[in-house]
Amino acid sequence: MSKLYSGAEIVFKCLEEQNVEFIFGYPGGAVLPIYDELKNFNSVKHILVRHEQGAGHAAEGYARSSGKPGVLLVTSGPGATNAVTALTDAYMDSVPLVCISGQVPTHLIGTDAFQEADTTGITRPCTKHNWLVKDIKDLEKTIHKAFEVATTGRPGPVLVDIPKDVQFQKTKYTKFKKQKKPNGKAHNNFSQKDIDELIKLMDKSPNQFFILVAELLTQDQKQVNF
Repeated sequence: MSKLYSGAEIVFKCLEEQNVEFIFGYPGGAVLPIYDELKNFNSVKHILVRHEQGAGHAAEGYARSSGKPGVLLVTSGPGATNAVTALTDAYMDSVPLVCISGQVPTHLIGTDAFQEADTTGITRPCTKHNWLVKDIKDLEKTIHKAFEVATTGRPGPVLVDIPKDVQFQKTKYTKFKKQKKPNGKAHNNFSQKDIDELIKLMDKSPNQFFILVAELLTQDQKQVNF
């Protein structure tokens, strides 16, 4: 019989398979099952902050400097709402973030329970996509999908909201098979000849003015010289 893993264990197994080395967070009641599993996964180091907004900005800084998606872990209600500023900043600057938030048990959602907030509704305008996982069987694929969405196309923040009862539930875990997908390169309709011609025209222009977008500065951490 296949081993069964709790939702909290699945979170860390997904992080390991996504090669996550650091997560930034602040504990709270709705994410304690996840924090309890932290000691069993030595490959993931937790950076304790003093406020969830700080966790988000720290994750942003990590993403900008490393080229990898930043990961933050926050609790439900005020924990998630405190992270909104950082998520919005990451959304505006195209910084890949994966925010994992705790939520009250599924049967209490919508009842104005203690530290309950409509996290997916609140963060919808400031994330590329977000998910509320109500079925333990959907947790694994949702987390892997979150990393895919955060890092492909135009990078940006995503959020996965996990109710506390889902963190305790158990199910099988299937090893993740990563698919190689180009980060928007398939949409490039310009040949190298076209690009070289553009560079020549820019070089001849008497009034040179360049706008460097955040994507150019963060993508692959390459140095740009003019």
